[in-house]
Parts: sequence; structure tokens; C-alpha cells
Amino acid sequence: MQHLSDEMLIEVYQRAMAMKLDQAFIELLHVELQRRNLIAAIASA
Repeated sequence: MQHLSDEMLIEVYQRAMAMKLDQAFIELLHVELQRRNLIAAIASA
């Protein structure tokens, strides 16, 4: 996950949600978003 830029991580998360991918994968992305303090960026996107 650390190889993804913040912007790419947000995009991957949004696409995973839209495509209704595996919940465990979405949770993994969400945890990384929290670690990077990017949750607010998702709400405003």
C-alpha cells in the first residue's frame, strides 16, 4: 500500500466501492486511508 500515492489510493478505494469488490479488500483500503488521514478527502470527492 505504501507504493500508492494518496490520489491513487483514493481512486482505488472509490472504484472498489463502486464495483462492490470484496469487503475485506475495501476494509484494507479504508484502514490505509485512515492511517494516512485521508478520510476527509473521500467525503469531499
